[in-house]
Amino acid sequence: MSDNPSIVLQKIGTITLEDRPVPEISDPYYVKIAIKKTGLCGSDVHYYEHGNCGSFVVTSPMVLGHESSGIIVEVGSKVTSLKVGDKVACEPGIPSRHSYEYKSGNYNLCPEMAFAATPPYDGTLCRYYLLPEDFCVKLPDHVSLEEGALIEPLSVGTHATRLAHVTIGDSLVVFGAGPVGLLCAAAGKAFGASKVCIIDIIDEKLKFAIDNGYATHTFNSKGKSFEEIQNYILKEWDGKKPTVSMDATGNQYCIANAIQLLAKKGRYVQVGMGAPTLNGFPMAYLAENELTVKGVFRYSVDDYKIAVEMVASGKIIVKPLITHRFKFEDAVKAYEFSKEGKAIKIMIDGPE
Repeated sequence: MSDNPSIVLQKIGTITLEDRPVPEISDPYYVKIAIKKTGLCGSDVHYYEHGNCGSFVVTSPMVLGHESSGIIVEVGSKVTSLKVGDKVACEPGIPSRHSYEYKSGNYNLCPEMAFAATPPYDGTLCRYYLLPEDFCVKLPDHVSLEEGALIEPLSVGTHATRLAHVTIGDSLVVFGAGPVGLLCAAAGKAFGASKVCIIDIIDEKLKFAIDNGYATHTFNSKGKSFEEIQNYILKEWDGKKPTVSMDATGNQYCIANAIQLLAKKGRYVQVGMGAPTLNGFPMAYLAENELTVKGVFRYSVDDYKIAVEMVASGKIIVKPLITHRFKFEDAVKAYEFSKEGKAIKIMIDGPE
């Protein structure tokens, strides 16, 4: 049965609208979702422009999209937690249920992960998509489907914040005011950080962070030295250095600065994907101050659930992140527009 319009990356620079077969439930624990909203992610754009994202390389046509929400239209015979008509946020990575990583609670690190729009797996920019019931998080009635699609990037921020053990009394600096950087800051603030500073080179994004309560402080670092950044923090924060810092850029200078800003015993989390190796890493500062450094890869146990709860409770307001909206049939235009760098988050409707 063919009635599943899908947005397909054919090769570098070429996206088409293609009708694919409607997926059928074969596993009794799976559900079928009518996708209604999908956020455009930077990794999708990277596949579109370069044909790869890190070590993942597109070698055959692939349906794009992984930041999605939708409505349940069919459930498997053993599904108990969801019913037809439920609104859900779609967690798009399915691990092997037999891997050590899954059993140890680190399923995001599963070597057999099947992640949407990551070669060779198709993504969610289509009419119908299948997921196990436990990888769908039900949305409360007052949480919109657009907000549901933003749970995916918020879960990255939630995961980073939990890895850093951010709590009341902490102070946080985040480099990068893209969607993930903004949501890392928002999650850190929601988890209890009393001071949150976002550092970027675009004034409009920094203003957005303050206006929407994602940060208490911002700093435009364009043309500024590390000393100038540090002096601003010390001046604004009564001479105290941040206890936590994160980088959401992957830029080697941002990484070095984020680490060297930290107080003794500080915690650093690398969120952004950068080059495979790094020059200028401040190893001496890390060792002499007994810093903790962690990497972030997507999200894991309960991150989606916590993200939904923070949006539902109003602790994090995500909808202002959506600056541009496109219809499903205009998805190619959305990808072209994204290259102009004018949007914070682009939202694409599901097929009518």
